[in-house]
Amino acid sequence: MPRKVFDSHLEEMHTDLLRMGSMVEKQIFQCIEALVNQNEKLAQGVIDNDDLIDDMQKEIENKAIKLIAMQQPLAMDLRNIFTTTKIVTDLERIADHAVDIAKVTKRLKTDDYVNQLTDITRMATLVKEMLKVSLDAYVQGDVKRAYAICKKDDEIDALYKQIFSEFLVMMMDNPKAINQATQFLFACKYLERIADHTTNICEGTIYLVTGEQIDLNE
Repeated sequence: MPRKVFDSHLEEMHTDLLRMGSMVEKQIFQCIEALVNQNEKLAQGVIDNDDLIDDMQKEIENKAIKLIAMQQPLAMDLRNIFTTTKIVTDLERIADHAVDIAKVTKRLKTDDYVNQLTDITRMATLVKEMLKVSLDAYVQGDVKRAYAICKKDDEIDALYKQIFSEFLVMMMDNPKAINQATQFLFACKYLERIADHTTNICEGTIYLVTGEQIDLNE
């Protein structure tokens, strides 16, 4: 395969990754929108779209395998392909957690909420911003921004602990709210996991640019 054609296929794979990333961002937005507004139809849409995201992951991985098979890639090419497949795996797992949150919505569809979910919405906004910036950093090869995401992850962890404490107090004060509060805590945990996968994407960007493998989740 001529180098020009190889580069074209590589660029196509990156475009596919960004298209997948955009869809995953939308899934996060919609699963939280559904949870806050108890919108079962929107939640079901998130669940149904998960198959599309799974298909996108498989398609990108298949393209990566073909690229390696059709040409003897240079070390930088291999790093590029490996990073792409690693990032799409994290994106697929983020999408899975969006589905998990959508399922929480379906479980609580008939409940009267005991909480306005202000902190969960704030947590979700931070997580969405993290994902957007991590994908921007990947596109631009911006190592500095990739490292900055690590600090945002610390904010998410602190907010999760705060929300956990608040719901714990609520459950002690109102035993009837235990089931609902537990479901909200599940949703928070899924958001926290999404943030962890987002830092994995940043690790991929750092590896792509520098060749250095680091752990931002430590």
